[in-house]
Amino acid sequence: MTTTEANEVSSTNGQGFLKNIAIDAVVFGFHDNQLKVLLIEYKRTGLFALPGGFIRESEDLNVAAMRVVSERTGLEDIYLDQFYVFGDYGRFDPTPLKTIMTANGNKPPEEHWLLKRFISVGYYALVDFTKVSPSPAPIFDSCEWYDLNKMPVLIQDHTQIVHKALDALRTNLDRKLIGFNLLPEEFTLGELQRLYETILDKKLLRPAFQRKMLSLGILERIAKKWTGGAHKAPYLYRFKVQAL
Repeated sequence: MTTTEANEVSSTNGQGFLKNIAIDAVVFGFHDNQLKVLLIEYKRTGLFALPGGFIRESEDLNVAAMRVVSERTGLEDIYLDQFYVFGDYGRFDPTPLKTIMTANGNKPPEEHWLLKRFISVGYYALVDFTKVSPSPAPIFDSCEWYDLNKMPVLIQDHTQIVHKALDALRTNLDRKLIGFNLLPEEFTLGELQRLYETILDKKLLRPAFQRKMLSLGILERIAKKWTGGAHKAPYLYRFKVQAL
């Protein structure tokens, strides 16, 4: 978010943006059997939140979501999935926004558009966090990776949004994994299993996991991985082109 864009969002009437609807993005990061989530901390407030943003009047929803995530991660080609719409009245709480805006020298009037009730469209992404340089908005926040089991308290219902996104990721992992592009072009079933175990946060039985993955029809066996002993060399696989 540029300084100009931040000023536009902070304007009292939010001219140029759709009112009462926002985007919250849960960006999961995976690498070396670790699963993290990207969070922002608003300056001078101690408040933590998910990366989020607003939709321009002339902007497609999915385009807006990609813009929001790209601004925070520095990545342009990200696989995003819309997973839920959060609209319960109980999530409405203008207090954090008042605190954030006041801390940045912009005490808002009660009729400010950002203090109204918002419905939020949730998106999630899964990226290799070693390839991401988080890009905080220059005026409002810092942006860092956090372990899922060590998250700080988040504003409003953002903790619930993270949990809902994680449930969606786990439920849809078989169908969505190819799009996340987290594995090398050629990989072993052991590497694939470790990815699953990290995301699912549980150990899997090797024979059952291999049967399941091979039955999905998305893998192509290509060769054996040389490890010094032919009888110990695991097969290498890649995703089938037609499955991409």
